[in-house]
Amino acid sequence: MPVGDMAENKTHATDASVDAYIAQRASEEQRADCRALMAMLEKVTQQGPTMWGPSIVGYGSYRYTYDSGRSGEMCLAGFAIRGRELVVYLAAEGEQQQALLSRLGKHKMGKACLYFKRLGDLDQAVLEQLVAGSVAELKRRYVAPSGD
Repeated sequence: MPVGDMAENKTHATDASVDAYIAQRASEEQRADCRALMAMLEKVTQQGPTMWGPSIVGYGSYRYTYDSGRSGEMCLAGFAIRGRELVVYLAAEGEQQQALLSRLGKHKMGKACLYFKRLGDLDQAVLEQLVAGSVAELKRRYVAPSGD
């Protein structure tokens, strides 16, 4: 990468195989959870899976520009296998999203990362609502309405 591109987001859509990533990284239990996550994320986003960087299975995309002027592209929703945990990437700000998190089940929440060990520990209907709320918020913030 040229030195001038150091500020560029390193995570971008690739042609890598989602199935190969899951086969290589996931335990048997995680494989079943990954398949369930994939079905739910595809339903919510109406998009198929794409690898983003070496380790994120992403759905859809949006372009962002921060107040600092830095811009890039990222998936609207996605997940990754992080050792013994799975991570779902989502925006969970606001009262409604926080209320859903309180009903979700056994998880840890980072800034935009929802960590959990097993999908069975979570209320999957609540997880779907969280992802749908996150996608709607990202579209509201960053995606221009059709026809622009």
